[in-house]
Amino acid sequence: MANKIVTGLRGVLWWVRSVMGDLDYERYVEHTRRHRADAQVMSEREFWRRRHAAADANPGARCC
Repeated sequence: MANKIVTGLRGVLWWVRSVMGDLDYERYVEHTRRHRADAQVMSEREFWRRRHAAADANPGARCC
């Protein structure tokens, strides 16, 4: 029973992190290494800097 609770909580944590964007850098690194093995991977700091700059430059359908 405890294993099912722990597994459920891990699933919920993964989902929340996914929705909030916490896993985006990890996905970027994985994608870059898989599809562009010769490309240099940006640092996490540079990734977020570029991502926020792009969001500010192209606000799209943001509510705020």
